[in-house]
Amino acid sequence: MSELKLVLITGRSLKQGTGLNLGKNSAEYRAAVSTLEMSGSDMQQLDVQDGDEIRVRSPFGQTDVRCRRGDLPIGMAFIAFGPASSDLVGTETGASGMPDSKRLDVVVCKM
Repeated sequence: MSELKLVLITGRSLKQGTGLNLGKNSAEYRAAVSTLEMSGSDMQQLDVQDGDEIRVRSPFGQTDVRCRRGDLPIGMAFIAFGPASSDLVGTETGASGMPDSKRLDVVVCKM
């Protein structure tokens, strides 16, 4: 199983917001928060296509999601806030009330 080290950014996305308006149980919302975007070069190196299932591991946990080509630099990945991103982010908030969800080192592997 090939692996690839990436830097993960989590945040809000337009598709997540649109899906949220339809409800957290909507197919649109669930798809938006369970899809990891990465560069085409990284997808090629990992030998995955849009829609393939991948496993993402961080020092805090792991999750299985779908992948999609995104407009991102090589070595970077993005996932919208939701259950999958919560599995990857630590609990320490540094007294800010929000855990650090930017620039997380992750390992991605093809399922």
